[in-house]
Amino acid sequence: MGYRTVARPAEAEVIIKKSRFIGQVSPVASEEAAVAFVAEIKKKHREATHNCHAWIVDPLNQRSNDDGEPSGTAGRPMLEVLRREGLEQVAVVVTRYFGGILLGAGGLVRAYSHTCKAALDAAGMGRQMPYLKLAATVDYPLFSKLENQLAEKQLKVLDTVFTEVVTVTLGLPKDSVGEISDWLVNFSGGQVVLTPGERYSCFVRGK
Repeated sequence: MGYRTVARPAEAEVIIKKSRFIGQVSPVASEEAAVAFVAEIKKKHREATHNCHAWIVDPLNQRSNDDGEPSGTAGRPMLEVLRREGLEQVAVVVTRYFGGILLGAGGLVRAYSHTCKAALDAAGMGRQMPYLKLAATVDYPLFSKLENQLAEKQLKVLDTVFTEVVTVTLGLPKDSVGEISDWLVNFSGGQVVLTPGERYSCFVRGK
């Protein structure tokens, strides 16, 4: 369920044989966002020797560009790093300021791959999972027991509203909503009123 991506924009810098490599990565929700990110980095590093990029928006939308480096030595190796990590909705640009020493084709592949991976590690990787809000409404006598049980089960409470009754809004992984709903009904002896809410996406690091 969900898809694997990066947690946040990030940057990592590596010096290899006097060349300065700067890996810059960002989550992107569309090809338009990926194009805009690449353009932003190219503008920021307009004096650089190369600004090579790769992105995967989804399995059918993948791009790479060597930006003047020998064909297949920069953008494609970066794209392969993204594929190996199983990532989607991510774009990366590796900027190179040439240091005067030629690296050769193999050296370039290793340099761009290494810098790309360093940027991904700096960003942190995980999985965007589909979540659903579920409101559970109970009377006050039942609330204290419910509160303790929710804490014991380590369920995520998004909001609690106190009126004539108490409404607790939970944030649940979509595939656990049925199980938790059944538990709430059984726990309350059928006294809970459940109201499904909006869907949203939640980043789970490391999955």
